[in-house]
Amino acid sequence: MTREQAAGHTGHHDPQALRQRPWFAANEVLAFLLELVAIGCLAWWGFTAVDGVLVSVLLGLGVPAAAVTLWGLFAAPRARFRPPLAGVPAVKALVLGGSAAAVYGTGHPVVAGVFAVVLALNTGCAEHYRRRPPTWTSPHPVTAAEDRRR
Repeated sequence: MTREQAAGHTGHHDPQALRQRPWFAANEVLAFLLELVAIGCLAWWGFTAVDGVLVSVLLGLGVPAAAVTLWGLFAAPRARFRPPLAGVPAVKALVLGGSAAAVYGTGHPVVAGVFAVVLALNTGCAEHYRRRPPTWTSPHPVTAAEDRRR
């Protein structure tokens, strides 16, 4: 049993499971795109948050780099470290919530609110579907009597 299966992440990277659950696959694609947008939002905030070229460049490159490192170590599907149950959602809340706050910090409160809601819904759906084992329905149902004869 793999670490992901032990954590209840059955079928997360299994192409067969993704084909059986197209909404799950679509949500995974959306999650990845939102994560990329979140990193871009952190960079946007960093480059525009303060005056001064050096500090802007440091924030514009450093904040997204720190977020990517944090995500890769603790929240990615193949993270190097697997924190306790509340750890992964905490890292996701920090990075994704921080990106929505970054959009707010650039002077776009409505966009930040919409972004935060989309992030929360996507993350909630992703966590729900990742922990729910895929249901398999055979194209040829087998009755209990036929199953016992095998």
